[in-house]
Amino acid sequence: MKFHSYVLVITGLAMMCLTSGCYYDNEEDLYPPVDCNTSNMSYAGTIDPIISNNCLSCHNAQFPQGGVVLEGYENLHNYVINGRLKGSIQHDSGFSPMPQGAGKLPTCFIQQINAWIDQGAQNN
Repeated sequence: MKFHSYVLVITGLAMMCLTSGCYYDNEEDLYPPVDCNTSNMSYAGTIDPIISNNCLSCHNAQFPQGGVVLEGYENLHNYVINGRLKGSIQHDSGFSPMPQGAGKLPTCFIQQINAWIDQGAQNN
């Protein structure tokens, strides 16, 4: 009789452990959207760090993959003017999606780059 009680308790605990881990969370619930500041974007303060940390490993002056150099304001600005920067980071049709072979940059980074472009893409 004592053995039967232990089996029931252990079985009950096991069932609680197994079923308590099954629930349906989604990314929005687990990681709510963070406010993304897109006002007064600056090249030096916002854009250059995004480009340096996410693009320059492939698109630097020393080893420019695809012939694309994004290092420095002047080089980057050329891709702003011809629309390739915006089209590539948004994965728009007709543009080479960047980063290549990966998902898009974080939404906030894309919004900040687009805001900087919309605010005149100044070298500030």
